[in-house]
Amino acid sequence: MIRKPAVAGRFYTANEGSLKKQLADFTAQKEKKIEALGVVSPHAGYVYSGGVAGRVLSSIAPKPTYVILGTNHTGAGKPFGLDAERAWKTPLGEVTVDSELAEAILKDSRYIEKDFLCHDGEHSIEVQLPFLQFLNKNFTFVPIEISQASGQAYKDIGRGLARAQKKLKKDIVIIASSDMTHYEPHREAEKKDMLAIEKILALDIDGFLGTVEKYNISMCGTAPTAVMLASVIELGATKAKLIKYATSAEASGDYSAVVGYAGIVVY
Repeated sequence: MIRKPAVAGRFYTANEGSLKKQLADFTAQKEKKIEALGVVSPHAGYVYSGGVAGRVLSSIAPKPTYVILGTNHTGAGKPFGLDAERAWKTPLGEVTVDSELAEAILKDSRYIEKDFLCHDGEHSIEVQLPFLQFLNKNFTFVPIEISQASGQAYKDIGRGLARAQKKLKKDIVIIASSDMTHYEPHREAEKKDMLAIEKILALDIDGFLGTVEKYNISMCGTAPTAVMLASVIELGATKAKLIKYATSAEASGDYSAVVGYAGIVVY
């Protein structure tokens, strides 16, 4: 049971050698590793967001297991779907699911269900894997797509993830896959994104959700970010750090309609 890559050759190169070279460039800047509990990492095409994703994912200490919370752009499948049975393939090889943690999450949560349809054709989780494979040769993961719901639902899901982790005593990082503002002028996008980022850095879930709604911030991963925050707060997180922010204008040169990207570590 293998999930084949859906966006290799489009969001990132399908050639193993070229991909490794690209990932080496994106992760070249060395910083002191943070013992992270959570991360916000972007999921656009690597030419646009790879610099931010590479910088934030290379800033954290490698872990044996990652829970990756994706954004369901397609609307297919279950609203909170966990692919518990398939290994995921990228040009760098296969990554297997941590079945023990997956089953514990499914058992604990009244929202999350087994589902693979929500993952087929979706890019938000897939594009994180080559970075992790390049930085950490041996790990397992749990892929969960998170759709829009209430703030209380996000908190319930996040706390459930934390309970499963505590029960099994797993050493994990929870990655929320998200881009920020979409297709607004650069200055406006940056201004809006910093309002949302400020609330994330404060570990303020309600403030974050309220800010996104109040200022109509078109951040596609609001839901996975809120779930991640709820989980890591339950696991003891007290601090967060913005590692890098950029917009697509840095790659495209078009400042009239950009997408924002933030790399944030919570610890």
